[in-house]
Amino acid sequence: MTARTKYYEIDDDKYIPGRWYLRMPRTDEAGLGEMFDVWRFSEGRSLNIEHPIRMRMMPPGIALEFSHAFGIPIVHRRVVALFERLGLQREVQFIPVEIEGQSEPFFILNALQIIRCIDDARCDEVFYWRPEDGEPDRVGHYKNVRGLKVDPARVGDANIFRPWGWTVVLIVSERVKLAMDEEGITGTDFVEV
Repeated sequence: MTARTKYYEIDDDKYIPGRWYLRMPRTDEAGLGEMFDVWRFSEGRSLNIEHPIRMRMMPPGIALEFSHAFGIPIVHRRVVALFERLGLQREVQFIPVEIEGQSEPFFILNALQIIRCIDDARCDEVFYWRPEDGEPDRVGHYKNVRGLKVDPARVGDANIFRPWGWTVVLIVSERVKLAMDEEGITGTDFVEV
């Protein structure tokens, strides 16, 4: 990527009428038992999942090819195929997930890179954890970021990643955004960062 490459935070479109909403991932057959530790998907590393992950809809609605469930990107197999065509297999892990009432295959999209790329000066506001906040392990890390902006010069050639210190968001390159738009992937909402 070059310094002129654009990057986008990708989220799901909350304003699609009749869309589905997915519940917390669980690891039992009925999708009612033990909750899955969703924070594992923001660590930027490949995961070894031992038990099937299941999800329920509540309320039921129209399935989206890209959506979030508690911050976890859930994608249809068309997204997996698109990422394979783009050659992004080393940047993501796709973990099968069973969704109540769906016969089509869906996957958790696990981004495998965390990049220190937030451009503090261009963000609207950044707040850091301080010693007086009572979280000694977090001191110096981002507490909140408003109007996120990334520095493209720090991203390198990455196409999908989470920003260091603010891993609650998923960032994609313009190349990925345009490919998803051209493919007609449903459910996406992009904001330039």
